[in-house]
Amino acid sequence: MFEIIKKIIVEQLNVTDPDLITYETSIHSDLDADSLDAVEIVMNIEDEFDIEIPDEVAEKFETIENIIDYLHTVL
Repeated sequence: MFEIIKKIIVEQLNVTDPDLITYETSIHSDLDADSLDAVEIVMNIEDEFDIEIPDEVAEKFETIENIIDYLHTVL
């Protein structure tokens, strides 16, 4: 699951060094994602896993680990 999330983020944010992305990576402060980037990442995750992530949940995603923890609860 981590690799799928990592791939989505690398493609969405054009990350030049994917090895910098870890479970602890902050989407906003480490990767400089703005709110539109974050929405697009969530939309891509929803498409990939065929789920819907409520806005109030998505707004709390700070790290890659937060996303993966949430996905473990719904998949």
